[in-house]
Amino acid sequence: MLATDLDLPEVNQMLETRTPPQIVQWASAQFGDRLIMTSSFGAESAVLLHMAAQVMPRIRVVMVDTGYLFPETHAFMEQLRLRFDLNVWIYKTKNDPIRYLSEAGETDPTWRNNVDQCCGANKNEPFDRAMKELAPAAWLRGIRRDQADTRKSRQVVEWSKRNNCFAISPLLPWSGRDIGMYMKEHDLPYHPLVEKGYLSIGCNPISCTRPILAGEDPRAGRWAGQTKTECGLHVDQTPNPMKTS
Repeated sequence: MLATDLDLPEVNQMLETRTPPQIVQWASAQFGDRLIMTSSFGAESAVLLHMAAQVMPRIRVVMVDTGYLFPETHAFMEQLRLRFDLNVWIYKTKNDPIRYLSEAGETDPTWRNNVDQCCGANKNEPFDRAMKELAPAAWLRGIRRDQADTRKSRQVVEWSKRNNCFAISPLLPWSGRDIGMYMKEHDLPYHPLVEKGYLSIGCNPISCTRPILAGEDPRAGRWAGQTKTECGLHVDQTPNPMKTS
């Protein structure tokens, strides 16, 4: 499919009045088995995974393993995979995690001096590889407008030039309260690190993910003290990761 195959203004006007489960159903009917989804298996990832599993039980779920994920994230992925019988496709970084730190001049495993370089090499490269290999017509993602200023103007359905497919965000208009109510209604688990104060969970260096303090925004723990707000997966630009052997 091409960007011209859908009237995006009309589609988005229609979908803004639909619930997230209805948007997932629309996407399934529109794209069939050429629809995939991505999941970080983060704090509230169970919500979109649950919605998708109800409609497309064998939808391909792409997970990027950067080599620096929390052990709890791997355990949470396995917990949800078993509960929903998920069809998880794990794409790993091509870098050896220890050698990458040495070659990048990162002397402290608990910190990244160059977070953009690390995201480019270990998160964006596997993601771009997955999208090229799977060549979906569309992909479901779990971003919400209330998560960051960079997401406030996003539309439910967008054309991604970077990935040559449609990017669909069913949860976009929902608030954290909406998410919590859905999780309670369906008895869904949070990521195990949530109870330790991690409300937005990425890689484990403290420069990339830390627990938040009382009164802080849920995403304040991501790249704290830096201007960075996105890892790059939801930015429609091809990254230029450091090339390593």
